[in-house]
Amino acid sequence: MFRSMDTIVGMLHNRSETVTFAKVKRGVQDMMRKRFEERNVGQIKTVYPGSYRFRQERLLPTFKDGVRRSDYQLTIEPLLDPQSGSPAPQLTASCLLHRRQVFSQNLVARVREHHRAFLASLNPPMEVPEDQLTRWHPRFNVDEVPDIEPAELPQPPAVKVATAQEVLARARSLMSPKMEKALSDLALRTAQPSSPGSPSLALPATPPTTAPAALKGVSQALLERIRAKEAQKQLAQMTRCPEQEQRLQQLERLPVLAHVLRNIFVSERKPALTMEAACARMVGSYSMAMSHEEMEKHVRLLSELLPDWLSLHHIRTDIYVKLDKAADLAGVTARLARLARAEAAL
Repeated sequence: MFRSMDTIVGMLHNRSETVTFAKVKRGVQDMMRKRFEERNVGQIKTVYPGSYRFRQERLLPTFKDGVRRSDYQLTIEPLLDPQSGSPAPQLTASCLLHRRQVFSQNLVARVREHHRAFLASLNPPMEVPEDQLTRWHPRFNVDEVPDIEPAELPQPPAVKVATAQEVLARARSLMSPKMEKALSDLALRTAQPSSPGSPSLALPATPPTTAPAALKGVSQALLERIRAKEAQKQLAQMTRCPEQEQRLQQLERLPVLAHVLRNIFVSERKPALTMEAACARMVGSYSMAMSHEEMEKHVRLLSELLPDWLSLHHIRTDIYVKLDKAADLAGVTARLARLARAEAAL
């Protein structure tokens, strides 16, 4: 919504037009095919307070039925840094991109606040330095983050609202008897104070927190050790850099790829295969879509971790893959699984 709104506001602002909410609403809804209301503008102001200046103005051309020039309209002015040699700064493409990045960073910062509160509510509580956080906690549901509260926008000057009795006195001659009676009943009801003995809705009592039935009989010390170990594991996941995450994903695939590669060697009945031929066969046999280059990285990792089982030989311009078919495959996959678990624990 912010990107669409900033695009429409930029087009109107660069043409020196007065940007009204009615124009922006129509343009944003045409771009997004979704409803765009003042509440959404208030949410944008909450996330990025320095993006726009809002005012209520009148005597503006409306070009719209039902809206008079004397009516107040919400106007939007983008807040831009003054450009050298330009009396009226423009919303350029680079400026739009910078504002989009600021808005995105502000959104992420708000989610980080909720994530920090979630970590503090865990048992045991967790505290992760912001500069080391690379992912959310596994149990932190981003979809359950509370909606952004809309900021208050300027409202048109208040107009005195007539009471039901004043309306009845002014328009008595224009009403039918049935409508006059309905307004009279409404005036009587609004004039009566609420009775002190009126029943109030009782808030439901908060159910007492009890320990799960499955944990009865388990010592508290054991539970604390399990929670501390789980917290340490989740902390490692949240502070893991992308390179480490990519290597862990490769390690998790190696046991299955070892099976695939050994089957290829058994079916080919050759002591060695070129890297190109081996990777091509593995790409066709593996259940997940993978490029030739990615498969070659996995083969090189296999030779790095298990040099006694898989070796690479450079002969002229080709690389040959040689595998020990007599080795116990179950032992090979077990070693790979242990290496993956050991690296995941770091």
